[in-house]
Amino acid sequence: MLSTYVPIVGLFALAAAFALFSVAVAPFVGPRRYNRAKLEAYECGIEPVHQPLHGGRFPVKYYLTAMLFIVFDIEIVFLYPWAVANDALGVFGLVEMVVFIATVFLAYAYVWRRGGLEWD
Repeated sequence: MLSTYVPIVGLFALAAAFALFSVAVAPFVGPRRYNRAKLEAYECGIEPVHQPLHGGRFPVKYYLTAMLFIVFDIEIVFLYPWAVANDALGVFGLVEMVVFIATVFLAYAYVWRRGGLEWD
């Protein structure tokens, strides 16, 4: 009975071995050309901003964008199981998903109307 899982376990073991081998060998095989620019922090293609020792204040827009990302990720997480079990759920599942998508769309429209998607 467990013999059906042997190929899957073998694939996971092979993937883990390849990942560990790649990480272990990279420092010895890869080039080592360090310069000042490579050792600095990288912030999305703009010059890094030096923060105080205990951190600084982040704009609220950063957190709003993160929350929007999380909301739409959660929507996708709920859409996959629904798509798989769509036939078994019938009309009830369809109505529930329409209500769910309408709720998320209302949140999206509210954020769009308030200017939460505009990046300054």
